[in-house]
Amino acid sequence: MKILLVHNFYQSSSPSGEDTVFRNEVELLKKNGINVITYEKHNDEIATAFDKVKTTLTTLWSRRTYRELKTLLKKERPDIAHFHNIWYLISPSAYYACKDAGIPVVQTLHNFRYFCVNGLLMRDGRICEECIGKLPWRGARYGCYRDSLLYSLPLALTGGIHSIAGTWKSKVDAYIALTEFGKRKFIECGLPEDKIFVKPNFLSDPPGANYSHKGYGIFLGRISVEKGLNILIDAVNIVRLNSKNHASLKIVGDGPLRENLEKTISDRKMNEIEFLGKKNFHECMELLQQSRFLVLPALCYENFPLVIREAYACGKPVIASRLGAMAELVEDGRTGLLFEPGNPEDLADKIQWMTEHETECTEMGKNSRRVFEEKYTAEKNFEILMKIYSKLIANKAHSS
Repeated sequence: MKILLVHNFYQSSSPSGEDTVFRNEVELLKKNGINVITYEKHNDEIATAFDKVKTTLTTLWSRRTYRELKTLLKKERPDIAHFHNIWYLISPSAYYACKDAGIPVVQTLHNFRYFCVNGLLMRDGRICEECIGKLPWRGARYGCYRDSLLYSLPLALTGGIHSIAGTWKSKVDAYIALTEFGKRKFIECGLPEDKIFVKPNFLSDPPGANYSHKGYGIFLGRISVEKGLNILIDAVNIVRLNSKNHASLKIVGDGPLRENLEKTISDRKMNEIEFLGKKNFHECMELLQQSRFLVLPALCYENFPLVIREAYACGKPVIASRLGAMAELVEDGRTGLLFEPGNPEDLADKIQWMTEHETECTEMGKNSRRVFEEKYTAEKNFEILMKIYSKLIANKAHSS
């Protein structure tokens, strides 16, 4: 079996979990004896003002991508073309190149970009579903991407024009949603139910479980509005003021809100919270292994937070917003606790419960590790992926 994997990398200054998933799947297939070829673009190419203007048209249709892929497909003749990200340099023209060459197309749905300009289904710090089931013109009007009409308009045009043209329905043979929640939401957006498969993310070479800890909770991720760090800091402050059992917290990562939040904890004299900045993957796993629990206070749906599978691999329970995929991935009372999104008082209650129930917290961590071994290993993921590929190849043979 020969598989073409296609991915448009994010800018190196703002790396994405999608980049990691793409690399992991390339290695997963190679390790299992699959012949893999790749077609890649990098948004670092968008460096100048002229590049940004040119990308406005490229996002809608890249003649370069169509031409390059046609040549590659003619030479390699893969059995499947599996896409991860097409924004902004690859574009939907890649699907047409594959269909013209008779190659089945699979698209992993990492976010809601096809139907939402910012990909988050979020506006002004709250869930927004105004464009679900509709053309995404409102996303341009509201400036949903980078708070800018200029940046939002090309994405709205691409989503709208290709929805009208039927690209998402007719040029893609199968979609991979990361959770059942994601599948339901994409069906609401208008994708055909019979084309959507569910396959979660996985973790290769996972760290070992550690059921002891050094007493702290941990947040791992981008420090930005949608991640809910303001709620988390308020919750830790409530625990500090109302309980003798103070909860310490380590925040790992960087982002646009970091400076503001560091000032907040300094003004409040909250010594319980420590910002550690960006760390490499190995350092993050060591910190996670020594933590008591992971906190995920996101205000957006989150499609499949990679850090949940990492916490489960380490044998750690997760406190997460009862929202979107998080409410599916975290089993309340078994692998962690769920709290009302955006509610610092409820989050404070859950943090305090974790710090006061040592035995139950440890048992949740053991349950988490069992769930990881059942669902999120590389071996399990390869099995699911092969079933999807095999079905598409069989469908192609049947229709030939």
